[in-house]
Amino acid sequence: MTKEIQMTKHGTTGELRGNDSSFVPRHSFVIRHSSFVILTIMRLALMLVLALGVSCSSKRITKANVDQVTEGMSKKQVESILGPPTSLKTDDFVIMKKTTYVYQQGKDTVTVVFKDDKVQSKDSTLRD
Repeated sequence: MTKEIQMTKHGTTGELRGNDSSFVPRHSFVIRHSSFVILTIMRLALMLVLALGVSCSSKRITKANVDQVTEGMSKKQVESILGPPTSLKTDDFVIMKKTTYVYQQGKDTVTVVFKDDKVQSKDSTLRD
């Protein structure tokens, strides 16, 4: 009893023959490999878009944005204007909590001091 495979223009018909059984695994390998390549390209594209988004969002430290930060604002409000700080320092005293947000962009620095999670003061090296 031999198994035969007939090749047509549209693919294969019939049953597999002993020597031609390698056709099916090769075909599925090509499909799996193609899927892997497509997924890899999509991941790289997503990483590129994210990297561009992060690099563009770091330009949020402008004189106009710093001027929007006013005394009494919450951390969440400040972060919505300036984004997340480059670094922060928290001092937890018995009667109050003091947090300092530092934003650095090139040579420019913006420092925002919070007392009990509200803006107490700000200092900036940004020029007009």
